[in-house]
Amino acid sequence: MNILAPVVAVSPLRQRLIDEMEMRRFGRETQRNYIRDVGRFATFLGRLPDTATAEEVRRFQVDQLDQGVSVPTMNAIVSALRFFFTQTLDRPDLARKLVRTGHIRKLPVVLSQDEVARLLGATTSLKHQAALSVAYGAGLRASEVAALKVRDVDSERMLLRVERGKGGQYRNAMLPAGLLPLLREWWKAGRQQGVMHPDGWLFPGQHYLKPLSTRQLHRVVVEAGHAAGIGKRIGPHTLRHCFATHLLEDGVDVRVIQALLGHARLDTTAFYPNRR
Repeated sequence: MNILAPVVAVSPLRQRLIDEMEMRRFGRETQRNYIRDVGRFATFLGRLPDTATAEEVRRFQVDQLDQGVSVPTMNAIVSALRFFFTQTLDRPDLARKLVRTGHIRKLPVVLSQDEVARLLGATTSLKHQAALSVAYGAGLRASEVAALKVRDVDSERMLLRVERGKGGQYRNAMLPAGLLPLLREWWKAGRQQGVMHPDGWLFPGQHYLKPLSTRQLHRVVVEAGHAAGIGKRIGPHTLRHCFATHLLEDGVDVRVIQALLGHARLDTTAFYPNRR
């Protein structure tokens, strides 16, 4: 650490937003997105966003759509601002002025079980193979895979403890029997490499004190996909889609899959197609 480096002060308003998200155990990626989106609104205003009026909230949405911001992105901004207005500012009157836009959801890219096997086999290291196998075998989001610690693996109950799922929710994910030997193999290899510790990250990054980043996971999936000859556009979330779709094809009840995925709403899970 360079003690001569300037310290960047965090404004009281931004710190309040961070504190509210921390209390609700929001994931780091969600926090970064919310801070970015509130900052976008502040840039539009040209001043602190706690001074905004209802008319300015309306004009901001019109301006963003005029600039060609996509519907999913705009809806994500709305979610961030609703949280900011209601929880940080206690201004529900401003939150009510925000409008979510409906849009047609595209069916997700789903790989066959053979393609998933080829993808996992095309990884270049045991750590990467284990990480992607967890994403598929347990149906976890990339951020959830990255946040796993060694102690989150419950081999007795065959569960993975997801401490910071979407919205900061806790849940237990399934640990398939076939995945446990791979994780144990990675544990032994990681111990020999000096990067695995009982209280440490299950998938350390370049430094063992930091976890593998979601950006690194995305790069691993893309590179493995190319190596496996898979021409579809895929990322870590593709493996979560495959997990849900393959369970549906095997006849697992959609409400069970909803619980495993950590979806708050059934219609989110029901969107997955059953291709049988």
